[in-house]
Amino acid sequence: MTGFVFLDKGEGMTSFFAASRLRKIFGTKKIGHTGTLDPMATGVLPIAIGGATRFIELIPDHDKAYTAVFRLGVTTDTLDITGEVLSECEVTATKKDVEEVLDRFRGEISQLPPMYSAIKKDGVRLYELARQGIEVEREERQITVYSLLLTGCDEEKNEYEITVECSKGTYIRSLISDIGEALGCGATMTCLRRTKANAVTIDRCYTVDELCEMKENLTTIKASIKEGKLEEAIEQLSQLIRHDTTDDEPYYLLGNAYRKQGNWQLALNNYLEAMERNPESPAVQAHQMMMDI
Repeated sequence: MTGFVFLDKGEGMTSFFAASRLRKIFGTKKIGHTGTLDPMATGVLPIAIGGATRFIELIPDHDKAYTAVFRLGVTTDTLDITGEVLSECEVTATKKDVEEVLDRFRGEISQLPPMYSAIKKDGVRLYELARQGIEVEREERQITVYSLLLTGCDEEKNEYEITVECSKGTYIRSLISDIGEALGCGATMTCLRRTKANAVTIDRCYTVDELCEMKENLTTIKASIKEGKLEEAIEQLSQLIRHDTTDDEPYYLLGNAYRKQGNWQLALNNYLEAMERNPESPAVQAHQMMMDI
């Protein structure tokens, strides 16, 4: 079994744990992921299955996109809400102030990587040193912020939402920390969702629960076909295809027509043809790989 599945990682799980969940779903030992997401972060996490793990290092590390929420007036050692609070202060900055300061962080800028990161210093990852209370000098990196927009705010709670399109190597936690420093009150990230990575967008991704449901449905479909219960199998298959097929797909429409007529075999044939004509669909790819389990 070889292929890629695009996962919408849930909050509270490490990228490694998310990959291990898919290992059980797909019944394979070889599995890996590109671009680690912190446990508190959600969103795009491409997963390589089986032989595809050999190509992880060859996948271009494209620009990324995020939606993040931050709170003004609070700073932590990890630069996000999971860390130990270092300072709290009164906030006088307004929405207008936030909008104006964002312009300083668009385009090519220098950024200091956070101590709580996977970057290595003399062969040791920075987060390992940080956990020991050790802080070391880090070199600033040049990054590019292509787009930085204020998309939401709650001035009463001093919470703001931004969307960011940026180059690889950009730390959103550090970006938010720098924004807070520029406003004179500090800031910490409270929520992060990656909406694009490795040219994969969030609308092409599936949660662990959705993939589990797909597997259960396909197991049921297989059993129904084996027992000759085509009507049941076709009803379930039509629901699966509907997730990723446009309403005007001709073979999907033909399948629906034959299903209404009670011609189960022709309905099945057309639904399968609809899947074959949409091979790039992540759901179809997942279904096809699961069929081999």
